[in-house]
Amino acid sequence: MNVIYFEGKDKKLYVFVTLKLYNSKKSYFCSMETNRQKKIGGVIQKDLVDILQGEVRKNGISNLVISVSKVSVTTDLSVATVHLSIFPQEKAAETLVAIKSNTKLIKHDLSQRVKLQLRKVPNLTFFIDDSLDYIEKINNALSAKENPIENRELLEHRKKI
Repeated sequence: MNVIYFEGKDKKLYVFVTLKLYNSKKSYFCSMETNRQKKIGGVIQKDLVDILQGEVRKNGISNLVISVSKVSVTTDLSVATVHLSIFPQEKAAETLVAIKSNTKLIKHDLSQRVKLQLRKVPNLTFFIDDSLDYIEKINNALSAKENPIENRELLEHRKKI
């Protein structure tokens, strides 16, 4: 595998990856997130936290914490992918459904907050961030609480259906 980093005429950092698989050579071209995308993602993330936590407080919902773990914006700045961490995990699915149903209102509130910084607010897509569950699963496996070496039934491909 060969990886080449270069800066294009548009001042973006690009990555060119060449993989050799089974006597065939395939090339993949991808671009990295620009500083503008990172800045817009940070602005959206900060304001979305205020909007979502304000709605939780305003509606008197107790025992619910919503945090925005990551916002990534496409290169044309038209779509923002928002990753949410919702605690407790049992309420995550129903909270995500409620947030998705109110996406237009959330986008309107966001546009009122960032109207001096952005001309056009990107469309928002919400997802649950399950990285903390994944990290916890790895920690449990490594700390011998659920050791797959000692108990082979814990391995996914060994489970009998």
